[in-house]
Amino acid sequence: MEIRLLKPSDAKSYWDLRLEALELNPEAFATNYEEAIKRQNPVESVAKNLSNKGNFTFGAFNNGELLGVVTLLQEIPLNLRHKANILAMYVNPNMRGVGVGKELLSEAINKARTIETIEKLNLTVVTTNEKAKKLYTKLGFKVFGMEEKALKINDKYFNEEYFELMLK
Repeated sequence: MEIRLLKPSDAKSYWDLRLEALELNPEAFATNYEEAIKRQNPVESVAKNLSNKGNFTFGAFNNGELLGVVTLLQEIPLNLRHKANILAMYVNPNMRGVGVGKELLSEAINKARTIETIEKLNLTVVTTNEKAKKLYTKLGFKVFGMEEKALKINDKYFNEEYFELMLK
């Protein structure tokens, strides 16, 4: 298993995995599959995002195949720049339970620690995702809030918990 920062040349692999994530785990993302497939030039947009300052997307590769991702995104406004968000975390179902998520998230946390201005990390997770919540807690994140009816998918509501990790 290789964990590395994604480059613009990884955009097609990222987009394919993103579509898989939206299709298999719609409750974990604000964007839905139908919206995603209607986007204009999605691979080009991903390539641009992968080169944006303050945006670090890590990928887990097995024999050259992208099987997991996580994004660390630093806030841009000056008064929020001390925070970064963990976003779009996904691991292919065949690779779950073997430590891929832990490796990805640890890499993102370690990257955040190297950025002097980042003091804390935030993330959200649907309350029904017990395995993810257990991982976040194991890596030091603490719950600081909950939003009821955060997502509505096909007339079904999902609550989200807010987690934070203080780095400084």
